[in-house]
Amino acid sequence: MNRCPFYFFLGILLLTACQRKSDETVVGMAESKEAKALLQGIWADAETGEVVFRVKGDTIFYPDSTSMPAYFQIINDSLCLGLQSYPVVKQAAHLFWFKNQAGDVVKLVKSDNPNDALNFRHEQPKALTMVSELQKTDSVVLYGGERYHWYIAINPTRYSVKKTSYTDDGVEVENVYYDNIIHLSVYKGATKLFSRDFRKNVYAAYVPDDFLQQSILGNMKYESIDERGLHFSTTLCIPDGAACYLVSTDISFRGELSMRLMEY
Repeated sequence: MNRCPFYFFLGILLLTACQRKSDETVVGMAESKEAKALLQGIWADAETGEVVFRVKGDTIFYPDSTSMPAYFQIINDSLCLGLQSYPVVKQAAHLFWFKNQAGDVVKLVKSDNPNDALNFRHEQPKALTMVSELQKTDSVVLYGGERYHWYIAINPTRYSVKKTSYTDDGVEVENVYYDNIIHLSVYKGATKLFSRDFRKNVYAAYVPDDFLQQSILGNMKYESIDERGLHFSTTLCIPDGAACYLVSTDISFRGELSMRLMEY
């Protein structure tokens, strides 16, 4: 895939080529203001008529209310979005063709339907949450003649998590979700053994950082009790995907916390 022109200047500097918000020349190649002007408006798929995005100024907006708006440039016949670059095949006042990440040609036409503007009435991307309200579970288990009461509460938060995904046309976008905080308490009779709030960063030693940044602390549930204490399984998952890490959160009879990776 082609990249922005100053990929050939210094490899490290490439990482910011498509993110600059000025009209500076990039290794002798200025952004095409004419091409950006032609791109203003609402664009739809040439075959299906489905609205793909809206261009306003130097920003692309998506009809999906969970997708983040993206700053863009057109440099050296390439549409630059974030760190990605898409070669422009053909551009005119009412058509825009470019190659997506897979190399397929995406053919768009400028919409003249005023109702298409209704797809962009949301001013800010809507973040999704995997838990809509506080969820509580608790139970009493017996071991060695003692009663142990555990309590779990999953609390939705306003901590945003950005997940990279692709539109049907193969264009990279960011979706926004809300993370959770999970509270765990364990009692032996009336004596509190353990009480803590868990955020996903607690599991950083067991989950790769790039996965952790896009994951949601989804759930914690009781698994078993044995001579080592009480065992709870915690899931960290990429939203709307099958990829998850399962980590055992273990509480000893002395109230000590330990963790271990169960599966991926």
